[in-house]
Amino acid sequence: MPMHETEAHRHRWLVLGICCMSLLIVGLDSTIVNVALPAIHRALHASLDGLQWIIDAYTLPLASLLMLGGSTADRIGRKRVFQTGLITFVLGSALCAVAPSLGVLIAARAFQALGGAMLNPVALSIVRNVFEDPRERTQAVGIWGTMLGFSIGLGPVLGGVFVTTIGWRYVFLINVPIGLTACLLTARYVKESWAEHPRRIDPIGQLLVILGLASLTYAIIEGQRDGWSSVTIVGLFAVAVVSLASLVAYELRRHEPLLEMRFFRSAPFSGAGLIAFCAFGSFAGFLLLNTLYLQNVRGYSALHAGLFTLPLALFVVLLPPVSGRLVSGRGNRLPLLLAGVAMLVGPLLLTGLSSDTSVPLLLVSYAIFGIGLGLVNVPITNTAISGMPPSQAGVAAAVTSTCRQVGTTIGIAISGAVVGAGSSAISGASFAQATHAGWWLMVGFALAILVIGAVTTTPWAYGTARATAARLTPESAPG
Repeated sequence: MPMHETEAHRHRWLVLGICCMSLLIVGLDSTIVNVALPAIHRALHASLDGLQWIIDAYTLPLASLLMLGGSTADRIGRKRVFQTGLITFVLGSALCAVAPSLGVLIAARAFQALGGAMLNPVALSIVRNVFEDPRERTQAVGIWGTMLGFSIGLGPVLGGVFVTTIGWRYVFLINVPIGLTACLLTARYVKESWAEHPRRIDPIGQLLVILGLASLTYAIIEGQRDGWSSVTIVGLFAVAVVSLASLVAYELRRHEPLLEMRFFRSAPFSGAGLIAFCAFGSFAGFLLLNTLYLQNVRGYSALHAGLFTLPLALFVVLLPPVSGRLVSGRGNRLPLLLAGVAMLVGPLLLTGLSSDTSVPLLLVSYAIFGIGLGLVNVPITNTAISGMPPSQAGVAAAVTSTCRQVGTTIGIAISGAVVGAGSSAISGASFAQATHAGWWLMVGFALAILVIGAVTTTPWAYGTARATAARLTPESAPG
């Protein structure tokens, strides 16, 4: 039986804590595994493309199913879907921890992601629902954003501790007690809620999203091994193009689409999605290449490799509130441009990376990149919802979250592909040399952030946002 409203209100901060626990394990899992990749490589005899799949088997389903998870919860109950997601995520984590082979581990990662897709968008809906006061809701969402940065930054350090002391399997087992605790607390303190007008399920749109992203990712990861001109790889690229083009055409005709194409008439919204894609694509590649370089080229332990990322982690945790104040006082433009510059300079310092690059240069690069990543998240979200009617703001933010995950997926795939083209080995001086193309790729991502950030924060861009909001507001819709 649902709790009385006053009891739900009294426990609102505890509910926020419970939802943040789910964010912690999902965010942690997107980075904690990176530092364990060399150990997994040795234990399960994984190739470079196998290591890419360990990451992308998690981020790909997460990116594909986030929108479905949120809309399903709105329809059948947020608490019910949230608990199902926690149980699925815990079970998937346990299966990862005992995986006897690379194939089993990849399959378990995909199962984990199925649970993850039921957590973050649903948890944020629960938070929005339980905080009725706008001022408190803003504080709650700010805490939520800080926890996101904390979980991402903590991952490599905590992973290094586990791999060095008790083994790589514990990077997955850490999710089990946190997830089970969150599930028990949810049963006691979270009351059930539904959307007043839930969106209809869009199975065709969902299928096209999965088909397009999966075929594109597979083609990029396996293209180096199978040959870019092979029938399989060319066919997969063709399937990706046809699927994503069909998705656009289909969603434009649907009354309640999975992906609202009218949003993209807003230049700030489109820009936020592209910036999210570039920023998290760069971050995913940055972590992957640095993890392999520090452990397989420099010979550092997983713990030392994790500690190397501390400058990055600190800025990712500390700077979102600063970015929020900049957005409030100066708008989105300044923090976006500062983030773009920092995310450009960080990898630019590594474009001449060798097996004996100085430690101070590495740490400075990590710190500068962390500054950019710490600044970019708040203006991404704020830019996405700029000018949107309140009824559409949540959906707009969910699309941007999906863009982050798609960026992570494609960033891992492309980074591995360009490095694999330069070296078949994932250790030694040849690997350090091969990473140069990866760092230049990240410089390209940063240049895109700068250009898009400059264009989509102009008076013209905000005019397109206002026009889009007017079209989306029910009162302005044609009768």
